[in-house]
Amino acid sequence: MNSNSLIELDRAHLIHPVASYRGHEKLGVRVLASAKGATVTDASGRQLVDGFAGLWCVNAGFGHETIVEAAAKQMRELPYATAYFGLGSEPAIRLASELAERAPGDLNHVYFTLGGSDAIDSTIRFIRYYWIARREPQRDQFISVEQGYHGSSTAGAGLTALPAFHTGFGIPFDWQHKISSHYAYRNPVGDDPQAIIAASLTALRRKVEEIGPERVAAFYAEPIQGSGGVLVPPRGWMKAMRELCRELGILFVADEVITGFGRTGPLFASTEDEIVPDFITTAKGLTSGYVPMGAVFMADHIYQTIADGAGASAIGHGYTYSAHPVSAAVGLEVLKLYENGLLENGVKAGARLMGGLESLRDHPLVGDVRGRGMLAAIELVIDKANKTPLPAAAEPARRIFDRAWENGLVIRAFANGVLGYAPPLCCSETEIEAIIERTRQTLDETLEDPDVRQALKT
Repeated sequence: MNSNSLIELDRAHLIHPVASYRGHEKLGVRVLASAKGATVTDASGRQLVDGFAGLWCVNAGFGHETIVEAAAKQMRELPYATAYFGLGSEPAIRLASELAERAPGDLNHVYFTLGGSDAIDSTIRFIRYYWIARREPQRDQFISVEQGYHGSSTAGAGLTALPAFHTGFGIPFDWQHKISSHYAYRNPVGDDPQAIIAASLTALRRKVEEIGPERVAAFYAEPIQGSGGVLVPPRGWMKAMRELCRELGILFVADEVITGFGRTGPLFASTEDEIVPDFITTAKGLTSGYVPMGAVFMADHIYQTIADGAGASAIGHGYTYSAHPVSAAVGLEVLKLYENGLLENGVKAGARLMGGLESLRDHPLVGDVRGRGMLAAIELVIDKANKTPLPAAAEPARRIFDRAWENGLVIRAFANGVLGYAPPLCCSETEIEAIIERTRQTLDETLEDPDVRQALKT
């Protein structure tokens, strides 16, 4: 079909995620047609460097024939197998084993989901079951971090702490609580790492006391807060928070849906943070976005408690597509690619990316540069001393994305003027240089935006 026909069909029928429906109807869709490596091509033939790996997910890059063949082979042999009724398939069994072998500590048990949101929902159910099995059913309160993201399902969106995911939905629920983010660039205690860690520890301790120590079930945290603006905590923050949770007797969930599978360097950011959580949630890079799949990693002591609590009874939690054999076959091949050079290349490319973004610090609009590995952000301001954000009138999310697109670059542009980067791990030095140069061009054009110029004058 031609592009115009597709645009009209999209306008009439396809509901897009996290979009203004009226705004999308007005602007229309940009149709992607093909992709290879770190390059995507739209329906008009325009080629762009994908600086965001789809939605932080195509970690391995596009167009790996071995992944395509792994999926096709599995579809020919066994396109579907339920994991109900004690049944299973070889790819799912092998993938669970391979992942458990590589996970930190005693995270030896893996429950497969369709993606990150239902992985988070699954942890909520498992955690409630765990405490009931422990004869502590009153532990039904959950804590997460402001500006954190834990999915957009009904329960997960309540743990998410971004207003857009709450407005109009009647969430968060009264059992979902938040503490302030570690957000170093705008932290009231300043940017000293130890002060930030101390403030977060105090905030969690106070929140637990406020709720009641006997009521709190679990604490959720991302190694790096992705959708909140790629907020990188000080080194040691995750470890300190994990140790406090152990001291307080509450479970610790590391949400690695974005950071998992090489995004920050190793397979799991928790390894780099030197922690063993009670749960890890993953998705995105698990299959490099080629097919849907998520996973919950469960520590042995959690598994044993749930299993003993249920005894001979079935544990009533499951999905039709859990442990899907095609997704598992893809996951196995992607894991092989990571360990046969992609993780190593991602470390090198990540160093180039961070170095290149740091070189933009002297730009008049750049207030902060932050990141780890192939996960980074630039925060734009109109006053560096006062950290004044871009004016809302400049529509940063839409206009900056549009400028980058016209310059041949896909990035994440947040409404508060933060630019997010998460390129595929396969990026070459030339592609990283293109990301930096096209970002610089986009910043220069943003500086000339009439609403930005007006704000700079005032």
